[in-house]
Parts: sequence; structure tokens; C-alpha cells
Amino acid sequence: MLHFPSTYHRRLTWTYFGLFIAIGMTGGLLGPALPHLAEVSGASMSQIAVLFTARAVGNMSGAMVTGLLMDRFNGHRVLVMMGMLAVAGLAVAPLSPLLLLLTLLFMLLGFAEVSLNAGGNTLLLWLHRDAAGPNVSALHFCFSFGNMLTPLIMIAALSLTGQFHLTFWIVAASVAVMLWPLSRFVSPSMPAVDPHPDTAAALKHRDPLLLGLFMLLFSVYVGIEITFAGWVTAYGTLSGLSTEQAALLATLFWLALSAGRLLAIPLLRVCSPWQVLAGCLALGLSAAAGLHANALPLSVGALLFGLSASAFFPTLFALCNQSIVMRGRTTGAIFTAAGSGALVIPSLTGPLLDMAGAQAFPILLATLWLLIALGLMLLAYRLRQLTARQGL
Repeated sequence: MLHFPSTYHRRLTWTYFGLFIAIGMTGGLLGPALPHLAEVSGASMSQIAVLFTARAVGNMSGAMVTGLLMDRFNGHRVLVMMGMLAVAGLAVAPLSPLLLLLTLLFMLLGFAEVSLNAGGNTLLLWLHRDAAGPNVSALHFCFSFGNMLTPLIMIAALSLTGQFHLTFWIVAASVAVMLWPLSRFVSPSMPAVDPHPDTAAALKHRDPLLLGLFMLLFSVYVGIEITFAGWVTAYGTLSGLSTEQAALLATLFWLALSAGRLLAIPLLRVCSPWQVLAGCLALGLSAAAGLHANALPLSVGALLFGLSASAFFPTLFALCNQSIVMRGRTTGAIFTAAGSGALVIPSLTGPLLDMAGAQAFPILLATLWLLIALGLMLLAYRLRQLTARQGL
């Protein structure tokens, strides 16, 4: 399903895939580990929730710093340095007896995790240039797969040792194992922009408004994804499901999201990014409408919503690569915007459910998808403007 022009491209791409499984495992740690970290630090569940904020702050700062570093230094050396920070944080975090220390460590882990994520995405774009679309989808599938592995590792660690610490150390070892092969490859570099109008590179723009529209779309989309994954269990409980049935909804969402990203790899070879984005939008609005009208079982709604969200981020990222000169700082800005969406939108959902009840949840999801529809229309209009200005 993936095409590699050389052995170097194939081996390096698969190294990135392995690294992103490890990064996904890191990103999937906090949820399953939260009760255990609260017990170790003597914090209440309301107090331990500060770790989510700490990680989000680390994510946003890490994206911008890494973007600047990628433009100035060897990309693989930057990733190795960030990987070493992640390994150190993962090794120490389960041993921390203080909430303040845990908060600082998860800020560090958020910084390192998003640095690896943003840096890896940037290098994959630089490696594959305009043919990066299917490879980006595969990369994000690997990230989702790593997310799904972490709860299973936690279950195995608890059953074997009765301790959760081993989970952190297995994830740390997974990141460390990928740093050695990564350091042995020559790092891709940012492609030079060809100024001649008869080349594909001339179709790329350096337009702040265009970048701002992409950032807005990434922010709202990530807000949808994190909001659904984080609040669908509470929505299921408010809708009358048992605790066990409600907890299953998030699992179904992540399973569908991972499967959809795998499906997007061949899909992007036969469909344009705009067609895939329109399909995701239509499916997301249909799922939200079905939930609001009680026309769908919640399990089916979770599966459909996972599919609608699955291909959106990698496809939009591939479209961004086709439209904008992707420097490291550009990718950093995109991941910073994504982090802001993950921080702000889910935090508004709890008060909304308290005020309006469960029926407000699908309305919120539909509203966010409609904002994305408006953003896509503005994006298409701006691209037409820029293309007409170039006389192409």
C-alpha cells in the first residue's frame, strides 16, 4: 500500500513508524495510570487532574520550541535529545511521592512527547515531499496503535507484579530502543522552494492567513477528538448506560479511529484530500445528528464518530503540506494550535453537561463539525484567491 522510492526511504519510514508506536504508548499512559499516580502521591482525583493541564502546557511549549530547533539543527539529533528527555521522565515519574514533582514531570513528558510527534511529522513530510499523504496516515495509525497498547500493558503489569511502575518502564524502554536506529540514518532536510511557476513547488504559498486557517481547523478538530474520547463515558452514564457499558464507548471510538487511519492509507491514493475531508465531515455530522435524535445506539455512534475523526488530522496535514512551505516552525505552530484545542474545548464540556444535561453533548459535537465545515470553505476560498493571484 505504501510506495518507497529507495531503500533509504523504506527503512527510515519504518523507523519513524516504530518510533510513533512508542510515542503513542507515551501519550496513552496518563489515563490508565491516573488512579495509581493519585495513590502514590496522596492526591485526590480532583487534585491529580492537574496532570492533564501540565501535559497540555508541555505540549504547547514543546511544539513551538521543536519547530524552531528543526529549522536550525539536524532533525534526528533533535528527536534523539527529546527521546532521552522522555525516557528520563518516564523512568522517574512512577516513583514520585509528591504531586508537585509529578506535575513538573508530566509537563516535561508533554514537552518531549509533542516534540517527538511534531518533529517526526515534519521529517516524514521532508522525506516524502508531495507524496507524503499515505505515509502520514500510516504514521498516525502507528500513534493510535501505541495508544491502544498502553492499557493492555498496564493490565499485564498489574497482574504480574501488582505494581503499575513496570508500565512506565516498558514504555520508556520502547522509546529508548527506537533512538539507536534513528540516530544511524541521515536526517531529511527541508526541501528548497523552487521559484519556477511550472513546478509543483510553486503551488505552495507563504501566506499567514492561510496558515491561520489551517491552525484553526487543527485546533477545532483536536478539540472534537479529545472531547469525545474524554467525555463519551460520562455522556453514556448520563444517558442511562451502566458504568461498564459507558466505559466501552471510548474503547470503541479508539478502535474505529485506528481502523479508519489504516483505511485512509489506500484511500488517499485514489481520492483527493478534499474528498476525504468532506467524507469525514459528513460522517461526523451524521453521527452527531443520529445521537441527538436517539436514532443510533451509543455503541454505533461511538464507532461512526471514531471513523469520522480517523482520517481528518493526517489528511488535513497532507493538504497543508501540498499548500504551504512546511518549515519546522510551521509544524510547531500547527501542533501548538492543536494543543490549544485539546486544552480549551474539553474543559468547556463539563460545565455544559452540568447546565444542559446529556442532550447537549451531540449538539456540541455537531456545532464543532459545522465550525470545521466553515473553516474548510474559507480555506478553499483562500487557496483559490492565492492561486488566481499567481496566475496559475
